[in-house]
Amino acid sequence: MKVNKELIREVMEVAKRLDEKNLVNTFEGNISTKRDGIIYITPTTKNKALLTEDMIAVIDEDGKQIGGNAKPTSELPMHMATYKLRDNIGGVVHCHPTFMTAYAICNIPITTKAYPEMMGNFDTFEIVPYGKPGTEEILKGADKLFEHADIVLLGNHGVLAVGPTVTDAMNKVEAAEAITKTLFFANMLGQQVDLPEGDIEHFKNIWSSKWK
Repeated sequence: MKVNKELIREVMEVAKRLDEKNLVNTFEGNISTKRDGIIYITPTTKNKALLTEDMIAVIDEDGKQIGGNAKPTSELPMHMATYKLRDNIGGVVHCHPTFMTAYAICNIPITTKAYPEMMGNFDTFEIVPYGKPGTEEILKGADKLFEHADIVLLGNHGVLAVGPTVTDAMNKVEAAEAITKTLFFANMLGQQVDLPEGDIEHFKNIWSSKWK
């Protein structure tokens, strides 16, 4: 089998950027992409900013490592299960961004009627119950949420984002964490001022049209 070097480099670039943004670190977060049945995924306990091509684990459809000289992340079962949720998932980012993870630990979904960018792009960041890390249990209940979302909070754990590419999943995580940070501080300052009902419906329709 010929290893796709382009996909390996994309995983490395995404991992480095997420590390620079303090969204992942050596012990938290993992990144993967999939094409032609093959998964390219970050290794366990390696600095995300210092990965080399030979560290990226290459995994076949049976979960067997067929490339890379480092052990894959312990969250490999979660990644493999996530790719089965929808046919259009080509990249997965799991990370522990500070603000979104705080909500996940408290089991509080993130929503607003005051912030157009949140409503139009994401609607709500819903949460699934706690599942044991390193197993498919971490995704229990997520299948229903991913029918109408690309980002889900994992109870007591972190965030899972998907996209047609791993770069797309990364972009969504960055935007989601920035929005969540803004909403967190808005709630500290005072009561969010809701938009008029007509505007709320407008932005909700923008979001829902993406899933029709």
